Amino acid sequence: MNNNKEKKKKTHVPFRMNMLFFIVFLLFSLLILRLGVIQIVYGEDAKREVERTEDITVNKSVPRGKIYDRKHRLIVDNEPRKAITYTIPNQFDQKETLKTAKALAKLINKDTDKITERDKIDYWLMTHPDEAAKKVSKAELEKYKDKTNELYKLQLERVTKEEIASLTQEDLEVLAIYREFTGGYALTQQIVKNEDVSTEEYAKVSERLAELPGVDTTTDWERKYAYEDTLRSILGNVSNGLPSEKTDYYMSRGYSRNDRVGKSYIELQYEDVLRGQKEKVKNITRSGTVIESKVLHEGQRGKDLVLTVDMELQHEVDKIVEEELRKTKMRGGTGLLDRAFVTLMDPHTGEILAMSGKQYAYDEDEGRYKFSDFAAGNFTTSYVVGSSVKGASVLTGYMTGVITLGNNTLLDEPLLIKGSPSKSSHFNRGGYVYLNDQTALVRSSNVYMFKLAIAIGDGQYRRNQSLIIDKEKAFREMREHFSQFGLGIRTGIDLPGEQIGFRGSVEEAHGGNVLDFAIGQYDSYTPLQLAQYVSTIANGGYRMQPHIVKEIRDPGEDKEEMGSLAQEVQPKVLNRINAEDAWIKRVQGGFWGVFHEANGTGKAFASEPYSPAGKTGTAETVDRGTGVWNLSLVAYAPYENPEVAMSIVVPSAYVKGGSPNNINSDIGKRVLKAYFDLKNKKDDTASEETNEDVEEQE
Repeated sequence: MNNNKEKKKKTHVPFRMNMLFFIVFLLFSLLILRLGVIQIVYGEDAKREVERTEDITVNKSVPRGKIYDRKHRLIVDNEPRKAITYTIPNQFDQKETLKTAKALAKLINKDTDKITERDKIDYWLMTHPDEAAKKVSKAELEKYKDKTNELYKLQLERVTKEEIASLTQEDLEVLAIYREFTGGYALTQQIVKNEDVSTEEYAKVSERLAELPGVDTTTDWERKYAYEDTLRSILGNVSNGLPSEKTDYYMSRGYSRNDRVGKSYIELQYEDVLRGQKEKVKNITRSGTVIESKVLHEGQRGKDLVLTVDMELQHEVDKIVEEELRKTKMRGGTGLLDRAFVTLMDPHTGEILAMSGKQYAYDEDEGRYKFSDFAAGNFTTSYVVGSSVKGASVLTGYMTGVITLGNNTLLDEPLLIKGSPSKSSHFNRGGYVYLNDQTALVRSSNVYMFKLAIAIGDGQYRRNQSLIIDKEKAFREMREHFSQFGLGIRTGIDLPGEQIGFRGSVEEAHGGNVLDFAIGQYDSYTPLQLAQYVSTIANGGYRMQPHIVKEIRDPGEDKEEMGSLAQEVQPKVLNRINAEDAWIKRVQGGFWGVFHEANGTGKAFASEPYSPAGKTGTAETVDRGTGVWNLSLVAYAPYENPEVAMSIVVPSAYVKGGSPNNINSDIGKRVLKAYFDLKNKKDDTASEETNEDVEEQE
């Protein structure tokens, strides 16, 4: 019995083992079959997936357009310089990026000035993962397990000053490079270093590009200014990368984060012209890494600008302003005298021929007083200018009907208004003189202008009684008419940041302030507004839009040659003043008398050969708590056929009660002489060239 049971057990065991082996064999067979299918059927697909590349097109920046003066002298150029760049991979890997930054830091020196405290904290956490993990408790990990940002915020707050201080100079250089690496979008080229890249650095990086994925050596550019500081404040500046406050705006227009853009004045105003057409490059990537780049479309640098300014004339005007400012200060001029402005404008086209502004201030770095360019102050700063606006006051009198050609004589006398000091003309403190419109301009009668303002405001003047005047009507009428000349409104110049000046309060004003307005001592105006105003009188009543760009040209094929004309800026009439030609001629005649009659306030110009006309101005005001006089001058020449209009403003020329000076006239005479001397010199040169051509033909 027992033997039979043992035999049955022995026969079952081999059977079970055989079944197990069979099942294992079957499973292995299926696995081998599956592997075979994968290798044979799907192997090529897998291989293709591993080797699959992506083509991504990106844009690369090109140099900006150049800037020339009206005589085609180069003002602003692009100077090439060595640069080290980094193209951000499509799939960002923090460890690999940091590794590359560390490798690059061993080859170049990188400034750390732009590193912020937050950058240092982020870098410390990134490079000290174990210590960073200990900054939060288990309870906090559990609480914020789905809120990574909250956890990181806690870590940021708990990094100590000592831990930040432990970062070495080498760490900071790596951080500075890493910061540049991560400053843009995938597959965009970031500038890592483009200033003071040494030949040795450039060579070292070039030799090890294979060890530095994404890094490249290339040529960048920077703006070069042929005339150094001349007109520098108007030419403007270019950014290094997009300005943070305008990043979204520029990105929406196809810019990259590291693109340079104009930040101010001409560079900003003409950004769309100067920026050029970007080079299109196809980046071929594998597993997110760029393995090859192909140029699809050659870029074209920006178009060039030709300015209306003559840089030879500009240089002479700058020199004159500096010399006269220095001379006046040495003669005992007020310490508040620190600037002067000159604008030269073609009265028929609005072209700015020269725009000079000089500021004399103490330079902390150099430890001395020095001049700096402040040409932009001609349209970004405003001043009370005094009698130079009296031409607008007289024409406003005509346009409002308070004087006519047959009835334009008024009595100049001291005005004694109850509750106010006596208001009189400088040449007539106590007498009685009848003046017509032209004589009033020649002698710069304040009282003539006062009485025009009173009449415009439907007022009445009675000796030693309160002044009766509708100040709201007077201010409204005079400002509306002054604006026809460009006074108190934007001139329309093709530059950003133009100011309109300060308008004195109507509500807080008293009747006497209306009279002050008529002699240029209530509202303030920019030097450019004065230039537009005198141009309007000079050309017969047309307010021309001032502009500083004359032409836009395509880039030249040859580096030294200008390209073809793309656009020419045409003169633009903004408005015609509501005045009869005869009225304008009366004011023109008055301006001639100012410079040529014995009683004229500008008689210093009488002997000048270029036949000038104009009006001087002196305004009493306050500068930093001190009573001062501003000096101004408007002029044009030649009188019969004006080709240049000029405004001059010298704020705080001398202290009230101090020794007067004539810096406005001194500057004006020298500037107009320089203009006509240069013109005659060019005419003589052109004549000589013509004669030589004739002789050769003969």
